[in-house]
Amino acid sequence: MAVNSAPSVTEAHASAGASGPRKVFLVGNPNVGKSVIFNALTGAYAIVSNYPGTTVEVLEGSIEMGGQRWKVVDTPGLYSLRPITEEEGVTRDILLREAGPVVHVVDAKNLPRMLPLTLELCMSGRPVILALNLMDEAEKAGVEVDIGALSESLGIPVVQMVATKGLGIADLKAALVQNPVPLPPLVSFPKRIEEALETLKPYLPQESWRFWGLRHLEGGGAAQEMAPVPEEVLARAERALGGAGGRRTLVYQVVRAFRSASRSLLSRCYSESARRSRSLQGALDRILLNPWTGFPVLAAVLFVGLYEFVGVFGGGVLVGFLENVLFGKWINPFLEGLFAHFVPWEWLRSLFVGDYGMLTLGLRYATAIILPVVGTFFLAFSVLEDSGYLPRLAMMLDRLFRRIGLNGRAVIPLVLGFGCDTMATMTTRILETKRERLIATFLLALSIPCSAQIGVLIGLLSGHPGALLLWAFVIASIFLAAGTFMARVLPGEKPSFFMELPPLRLPSPKNVWSKTVSRMGWYFLEIFPLFILASVLIWAGQLTGLFPLAIKALRPVVGLLGLPPQTAPAVLFGFFRRDYGAAGLYDLQRVGALTGNQLLVAAVTLTLFLPCIAQFLIMRKERGWKVTLAMSGVILAVAFVVGWTLNQVLSVSGVAL
Repeated sequence: MAVNSAPSVTEAHASAGASGPRKVFLVGNPNVGKSVIFNALTGAYAIVSNYPGTTVEVLEGSIEMGGQRWKVVDTPGLYSLRPITEEEGVTRDILLREAGPVVHVVDAKNLPRMLPLTLELCMSGRPVILALNLMDEAEKAGVEVDIGALSESLGIPVVQMVATKGLGIADLKAALVQNPVPLPPLVSFPKRIEEALETLKPYLPQESWRFWGLRHLEGGGAAQEMAPVPEEVLARAERALGGAGGRRTLVYQVVRAFRSASRSLLSRCYSESARRSRSLQGALDRILLNPWTGFPVLAAVLFVGLYEFVGVFGGGVLVGFLENVLFGKWINPFLEGLFAHFVPWEWLRSLFVGDYGMLTLGLRYATAIILPVVGTFFLAFSVLEDSGYLPRLAMMLDRLFRRIGLNGRAVIPLVLGFGCDTMATMTTRILETKRERLIATFLLALSIPCSAQIGVLIGLLSGHPGALLLWAFVIASIFLAAGTFMARVLPGEKPSFFMELPPLRLPSPKNVWSKTVSRMGWYFLEIFPLFILASVLIWAGQLTGLFPLAIKALRPVVGLLGLPPQTAPAVLFGFFRRDYGAAGLYDLQRVGALTGNQLLVAAVTLTLFLPCIAQFLIMRKERGWKVTLAMSGVILAVAFVVGWTLNQVLSVSGVAL
């Protein structure tokens, strides 16, 4: 019987390579240094694009190697070709659909856990290079690898790397230019799987028939599109496998077979001493993972990183200089004089300058009030990310998060929400179930203030320590109460949790700076235009008279909260952007229009207020219109009910902050 599908895969890969720059794909577990290698190869930390048909972002960059232009693709983290999360599914689909060599980046200390994926990639018939990263840490941990024996056993180049120091980058480039194709590794499967694979063999590419056979038997990915097999042949293979019952045990048996082959291969070229358990890192891990010591460390991190650096320095020192000196004394007066001279029409001039102008309000808020807070947060977040602390925080908080229907993995989007809730909402894709993603999205929209908002609020409340503590207590209580309620109401199984613990390390200043600059670039491209749009909408509302009517209607509502009428514009602006509302409070507090009690009530209400326009649109994209509108309605009600209740409690108790 003729082989009808080998040309489809081979020709597709060949044509893909000939149609433009060659592609190389960086693949590996999270936290193994893929992004550092990407940065070292391309000189750019992130050129972001969405993978077609998804909201998952893939990083791309370019490099010149061997006299040819290459496109380097940094894929989302992947544990195996049997994905659990959407991001893993995207990486799996990229590897199935697109041609080009694969660089499998692994943590050399954890090679036994990661090598099974290398074997499966080698089975695909495409060029594969194994990059043993973090070799310096592996040596300190007592790990020894015979690189020559490992390379010979796998039939592929093996490169030792310390990517943070640039070691091994030249060797990696040289290996890529050679473009060696590995021989399919010898992995023995149980008899029924072997019989099913033999049934499919005549219809599959000769050099990678076992790889595509497994894809067909598992029933996922683009196997039928890339290497089509007649339906009657697939049915025969499934009967050989043992029907549906055989398919259910297939994944377990395949994973076990790859692990067994990996152990056999490494027995000849990999060893580790007992020094690992007695290392300083082990002692630090015990401190960070134990709640009795981990929570004090977390409190110190929040105090230094969030309060002192982001709140006091970013939201105080930097904002004070930019707001009062740069814009207050120089930029705004210059712009107002310029437009007064050249634009005689007040209605048009007010679009650019004045109380609600794009330049004097939108540009000032975005650059002088929000930018320094967002920048300092992203810098602090990048330091924590590179240090390896965040995964340990996830492990420590796993038990607490299970009570609110999440697992420790959710700490990543929730912590990222303190930088930007819009970005964090997109990151909820790393959570395994729809239930978890729903809970995390709601908690982000309700009770996680973004860095722009939290920086301004901390700067405002820092003059009233009691108000600051009460604000944090109320928001944390609402977070836990809302999560617990949703965990009990929403159906679904309790989430499982698995996360790779990267080594603790001193962050690389170059990498931290690259990440911060990349995220700041994202801020300017995605968020800055929304400030300008909000200013235009406010100008249009003022010009048409709609805003004065809305502000007039809001005054009785803010009055019920015990707030002065001047607070109504800040609340209305918060509908367009929550940090706009916080910046409005900043203006009111500067002129002494709010007491300590009123500042606390306003801060709590605006923190729990509606998500900003950008976050609202991302919520709609990720969760759909019905869910987004329902969440927004509940959030609006909770914000005003909690604000009213807090005002009543403060008034009855006679507390004056």
